[in-house]
Amino acid sequence: MSSPQATTASAAASGARRLRGWATRAPMMPALVFLIVVTQLPFAATLVISLFDWNSLYPEAREFTGLDNFGTVLGDAGLREAVLTTALLTATVVLVTVALGLGVALLLDRSFRGRALVRTMLIAPFLLVPVAAALLWKHMLLNPEYGFVNGLLNAAGNLVGAESVPQPEWVSDMPLVAVEAALVWQWTPFMMLILLAGLQSRPLDVLEAAKLDGAGHWHVFRYITLPHLRRYLELAALLGSVFIVQNFVAVYTITAGGLGTANLPYAIYQTFYKAHEYGIASAAGVLVVIGSIIIATFALRVVSSLFSEEVSRA
Repeated sequence: MSSPQATTASAAASGARRLRGWATRAPMMPALVFLIVVTQLPFAATLVISLFDWNSLYPEAREFTGLDNFGTVLGDAGLREAVLTTALLTATVVLVTVALGLGVALLLDRSFRGRALVRTMLIAPFLLVPVAAALLWKHMLLNPEYGFVNGLLNAAGNLVGAESVPQPEWVSDMPLVAVEAALVWQWTPFMMLILLAGLQSRPLDVLEAAKLDGAGHWHVFRYITLPHLRRYLELAALLGSVFIVQNFVAVYTITAGGLGTANLPYAIYQTFYKAHEYGIASAAGVLVVIGSIIIATFALRVVSSLFSEEVSRA
C-alpha cells in the first residue's frame, strides 16, 4: 500500500499537470469561443429554422413541420436539377484542374531560368477576388463584341484568309462551359501547388536508382511519380470538390443562374431571398453542409495519412 505522503505527492503532481494543461489551452480559448460564435451558432440557428414552415412574407403563419422541409427539398424538381448541375460542374472542374495542375507542376518541377517568376505568374489567378475573376471572363474574354477570345478567332481567320469568322455568343450558347472555364482558370493554380509539393517530396535516391537502371521519363512517371502522387491527387480532388460544390460567385456573376447553370448554392439563394422560403432554404443549406462535411472528412483523412507518411519517412 502507498503511504499518505506518496498519495499526496501524486495528487499534487496530477493537479500541477492539469494546471499546466489549462495554462497551455488558455491562449486558444478566445479563438475557440469566436469560432463557435461565428460558425456553430449560425449553423444551429439554420438547423432550427429548417424545421419550420417559415415564409418571411407571412411571419405570423410560421409553424413547426419537423423534417417536412427536407422531404420538400429532396422531392423538388428544380432543386434536384440544381443538384445534378452542381455534380456536373464540380466533376468537370475538378477533373480538368487536376489534369492541368499535374501538367503544370511537372513543368515547374524542372530547373530553368526564371522559374520563380513563372511560378508566381501562374499562381496569380488563384489570388484574384472571385468576383473579379468571373467579371474578367464574362467581359474581357468571352464578350462576343470585344472579348479577347473572339478577337483571337477573328485574327486567326484573317491570317488564313477567311472571309467571315464566326463570333460565338459564349455565355448564351455555352453557359455551363463558360462558368467551368472561369473556375478552371482560377483553381488550376491551387491544384498545381498541391501536386508540385508532392513532386518535390519524391525520394531522390529512388529516382537516381531508376535512371541508373535505364528507366526512361515515361517509366519513371508511371511507376514512381504517379504512385507517389496518389495521395496528393486524392487530396487535390477532395479539397477542390469541397470548394467547387459551394461556389456561388461564378454562377451568379456570369449567368445569374440562368440557361441551366443554377447550382445548389444559387438555388438556395433563390429560395431564400427571392421566394422568401426560409425553412426550405435552410433545409437545403443543411444538406449541403452535411455533404461538405462528408467530403471534408475524407480530405482530412488523406491529409492525416500524408503527414503520417512524411513522419515515418523522416
